Amino acid sequence: MPQEPPPTRWMLPDLDHLPPELNGEDLVGFGGDLEPGTLLSAYRSGLFPMHVPFEDETGESVEIGWWSPEPRGVLPVDGLIVSRSLRRSCRRLSTTVNVAFDAVMDACGERREGGQWINADIKRAYRQLHDLGWAHSIETWQDDVLVGGLYGVSIGGLFAGESMFHRVRDASKVALVRLVDDLHDSGVARLLDVQWVTEHLASLGAVEIPRAEYLRRLAAALQEPPPKGWDRRRSDTS
Repeated sequence: MPQEPPPTRWMLPDLDHLPPELNGEDLVGFGGDLEPGTLLSAYRSGLFPMHVPFEDETGESVEIGWWSPEPRGVLPVDGLIVSRSLRRSCRRLSTTVNVAFDAVMDACGERREGGQWINADIKRAYRQLHDLGWAHSIETWQDDVLVGGLYGVSIGGLFAGESMFHRVRDASKVALVRLVDDLHDSGVARLLDVQWVTEHLASLGAVEIPRAEYLRRLAAALQEPPPKGWDRRRSDTS
């Protein structure tokens, strides 16, 4: 079972009572830290961190930003679109869970577009969550070589996807198919959060929902159990 860390010492933004000037904004707060208790409190509240660059008197710096996109991207676990070519890739490639968490994070951070936010502080923070049993990776392999994967945070019935990468065609998609297969359980209100809907994610079935609807679904998902058999030591192959 995941280990609950000490609670955060920070008061994070309350999405139900944002000031009028933040209504409709994705970035809703700054500051705090990336300690495990802070991160878990954020995800349970509908927030996630991403550093924001700014210039001060010493030059360019970064500060932790707390984000809650409006609208929010989700991928219905019963709505994943799997093409024929992707099914073939699923047969050609294999997947594991939590075998190479650090390697997946490193690979995600190497992306030229959208990956720079995965800095040393982010890697250290999510590694702590992984060690406590809250952050997970799914790896895609070809002939024992890591060719794709994804990572995110799992709390109850919520999986908050953070990033994915691929080095061969469909490798990240194959990891996503594995994730959805593990999350899918009839009658359980699990929630797969993808933050923002990109063209790539839309082609796989991701949709946008209002923030208020996301928070309603989040509250329900947090009351559900995690996928059966999921823990940080799991390393089976599919």
